[in-house]
Amino acid sequence: MKFFRLLLVLPALFYASCASQRALPKYEKPLARARFQTVRTTAYTHSEADHLKYGNKSALGTPLCCGPGIHSAAADWGRWPAGTTFRMCSTGEIFRVDDYGWAITGRNTIDLYKPTRSAMNAWGVRTERIELLSWGDPATSYKRLRPAEKYEHVAQMMRDLKRYWSRKTVPQEDAMLIAQRG
Repeated sequence: MKFFRLLLVLPALFYASCASQRALPKYEKPLARARFQTVRTTAYTHSEADHLKYGNKSALGTPLCCGPGIHSAAADWGRWPAGTTFRMCSTGEIFRVDDYGWAITGRNTIDLYKPTRSAMNAWGVRTERIELLSWGDPATSYKRLRPAEKYEHVAQMMRDLKRYWSRKTVPQEDAMLIAQRG
């Protein structure tokens, strides 16, 4: 009987361990830094299963917001550092990057925060033209990511911050650590 129970439990443990080691999305070459960019946009909300533990908070620890002035957005901080502000050309809405996520790491995708599931679903997936109003601070992004660098998507953003932004972004001792880890 114990052997039979073990046979039932082992596959579940195997699949649970595999789920925690999922591969990152396929890497896309970053867009050129320009005033206008055309990006893939998606939408998310705080009540999605993978966001429940964070509640209505961004990766910066600030409340996620949806207007009336500035809206929250999640992006790969190696491409659009935290604090990057942009205007959606089609709607005129202003967004600030204050969050990031596993599914958009290494992608030219920006995830727009919506306050409800119906608003999130209504947005869907769209290709949109954005106007960059101001770039965020790569050094601040790097410092905020550092405590979570054990996660592969965070490590990827940190590598891109080092690769695509000025040498002042990454402290010299951290740059040496990243180079050693590959």
